[in-house]
Amino acid sequence: MPMQLEGSCHCRAVRFRVNSSAPYPYQLCYCSICRKTAGSGGYGINLLADAASLECDDDGAKKVMHATLHVQGRIELSSAERHFCGRCGSALWLYSPEWPLLLHPHASAIDTELPVPPARLHMMLGSKASWVQAQIGERDAQFEAYPEHSIEDWHRARGLWID
Repeated sequence: MPMQLEGSCHCRAVRFRVNSSAPYPYQLCYCSICRKTAGSGGYGINLLADAASLECDDDGAKKVMHATLHVQGRIELSSAERHFCGRCGSALWLYSPEWPLLLHPHASAIDTELPVPPARLHMMLGSKASWVQAQIGERDAQFEAYPEHSIEDWHRARGLWID
């Protein structure tokens, strides 16, 4: 049975629950969007969850933003919805209509104890801020852009997927 994750924003105006078969916070993203909207260490960590299982209590505090993308000299808005608390600014989760079954809660918003990953994956290192010194362990994987495998693939390959 998938693990139920409980999360909240800093001021607790937004509280949520979601089920995850992939609860290990292993994937560190150094892209400018994650870094600027959710990454106090110079990166953001997203988990994978079942979008249909999301339950949220927010009293109207939850807001959505679409990141600005710079594509070949043009500015576009990302289709992905970045949910955050409009009162305290905490990043909560990302939802993309391109993958409607999935939800990506930010590990920083999860209140449930999460398992410690056996290794980490550092992605979008090509976008890393110059002041960030990535702490890459000997078993960690590194990618200048996106890895070739999914969060589900990573969990399954290590026997960490929870059915």
